[in-house]
Amino acid sequence: MPNPLIQLGFEIPFDQIEAVHVEPAIDALLTEAQAAVDAIAANDEPRTYANTLGALEEATELLERAMTVIDHLESVATNDALRAAYNATRPRVSAFWAELAMNDGLYQAVRAFGETDEVGSLPPTERRFLEKTQDDFRRQGAELNPEDKAKLQAIEIDLTKLTTEFSQNVLDETNAFELIITDESKLAGLPESAKQAAAENARAKGVEGWRFTLHAPSMIPMLTYLDDPSIREHVWRAYNTRAVSGGRDNRRIIGRVLELRRAKAKLLGYGDFSDLVTEDRMAKIGAKAKAFIDDLRAKTQGAFERENQDLQAYRNEIEGDSAPALDPWDAGYYSEKQRQAQYDFNEEDLRPYFPLDRVLDGLFATAQALYEIEIVEHQAATWDREVKSYAIHDTDGTMIAAFYVDLFPRENKRGGAWMNALVSAAHREEEAPPHLGLFCANVNPPVGGKPALLTHREVETLFHEFGHLLHHCFSRVSVRSLAGTNVAWDFVELPSQIMENWCWERSGLDLFAAHYESGERIPDELYEKMVRARTYRAANAQMRQLGLAAVDLALHQGYEPGRDGDVMAFGRAILQRHSSTTLPDDYAMLAGFGHIFAHPVGYAAGYYSYKWAEVLDADAFTRFKKEGITNPEVGRAFRDTILSKGNSEEAEKLYQDFMGRGPKLDPLLERAGLL
Repeated sequence: MPNPLIQLGFEIPFDQIEAVHVEPAIDALLTEAQAAVDAIAANDEPRTYANTLGALEEATELLERAMTVIDHLESVATNDALRAAYNATRPRVSAFWAELAMNDGLYQAVRAFGETDEVGSLPPTERRFLEKTQDDFRRQGAELNPEDKAKLQAIEIDLTKLTTEFSQNVLDETNAFELIITDESKLAGLPESAKQAAAENARAKGVEGWRFTLHAPSMIPMLTYLDDPSIREHVWRAYNTRAVSGGRDNRRIIGRVLELRRAKAKLLGYGDFSDLVTEDRMAKIGAKAKAFIDDLRAKTQGAFERENQDLQAYRNEIEGDSAPALDPWDAGYYSEKQRQAQYDFNEEDLRPYFPLDRVLDGLFATAQALYEIEIVEHQAATWDREVKSYAIHDTDGTMIAAFYVDLFPRENKRGGAWMNALVSAAHREEEAPPHLGLFCANVNPPVGGKPALLTHREVETLFHEFGHLLHHCFSRVSVRSLAGTNVAWDFVELPSQIMENWCWERSGLDLFAAHYESGERIPDELYEKMVRARTYRAANAQMRQLGLAAVDLALHQGYEPGRDGDVMAFGRAILQRHSSTTLPDDYAMLAGFGHIFAHPVGYAAGYYSYKWAEVLDADAFTRFKKEGITNPEVGRAFRDTILSKGNSEEAEKLYQDFMGRGPKLDPLLERAGLL
């Protein structure tokens, strides 16, 4: 039987792929890719775009596609056999990429092409690809001596192994926790929807009572609504001390990963890892990213302190002046009570208006109105029976993309929400093949015979990930490596974060928000309460993101183990300055911080990108607000100047093309109520 991973086309046979296919396929594709790369380097014909950069794009495409699929399945449908195969192949693929980046023959071939007359007549995108490829070779060690190349290759392999282990430890630790409650009186305060979900979870596991986990749909309602502080503390501590003991201790991994990143930056001639990472991003240097975060913190600090004083005062008001200082597991609980008291607003009141099917319909309707496309169901093999598939058709009926949607938690699926590109197509005048992608989340599943009813935050999450997907699907870039979301990481969150704005506009919500029983839209009074409460503790929300960005940059810029001591204590001290409550000594959020430790690079020295892009999205949305949030002319402009362009031009230029000017900070501060 042929191996389904070896010749992956547009239609991926997810129902046929098994763990036994992984190693043979990757071995074969590695051999083919290496032979193709060697042929490029050995080619003694005159250098052309086609036999150099074009050939390099083709040489690795099938390997990239297969590994993307395997990475994806390890994230959404893992099992022991798949994990073993994945762990066996990942280092070999990492070694291939490390060797490719330092292949002197290939580098010399690219340099030789760069000196030909053909370069002067290249289209702008292909010329940019040449420049970016040469820069990438240099940043990945092509100009190092043989000894240092070997050191760098070893670093890359070790980083791949360690970050994979980190991610798997977090997943295993998350799944290892369960809390069974059999006394219903202990569930006081918990919304009925959360109780029903816990009861169904218990029944599915064959146990009596209510079963809770560390997955967000289960954990967040407990920390927000449950009256019993001892249970809140138990759950909070379990989540924030994951992967710090036994065989799943991520603390040693964190220390080693940071050490390897420092060594990598030094080998390549950079002051620190943040300078290496940001050179190819909008920030350009790590110091600029840090200055951006420091400036926002200064603008937020006063409001942050006032919010925290107000929350403690609120607790004292309802419990007496002898009420203790708030603990971390109290903050969400008392915040929700204070918000309800101040704004007469309970987020649970919105949940009936967000049945999942209607939310998806509204999400698609928003995109259809803005971008003049049609989204229809699409038949395709999937990795789980809950997964759905759709196609996007352009105005002329052409299918420009297809995508999968996987939204519910499973024990074989990692937490969080994300978008992934499965097939990125090069778009040329003579052909426009479709793209293939997906977005995943872990939202509240159906309970109690009702449809899946989402929180407003979950709705925002779906809009966010769909924004990433549209960036991928609308790509019209002639070079695959510069297509879609392959952009500077402090720009990539603009298309996703801007979509969240439609979840706050009355006309946007009216496209989909309707009561699952009556079909009535959100009442004006409830909507107005929601909008008024939007900026409640906005400084705290901002400081949390700034704290994550600050600790990320500090770890990759200035942290020295010999001088600064234990990495967990170092990180905790920074996070404490951004926390509304005193963090306990065993607080170990870093051990679960997958954004910066679950990938060789990922968001490492780049977590600031979320806030950087939030400045862009708040500012860019002012044009939609001014000209109409479903105005297809504005949608077309955004699609043409940003979504379709990928990395074919500098991010600053794309933003300027859409807004007619550079970005302004005030719209972000105004939206958060911090001006």
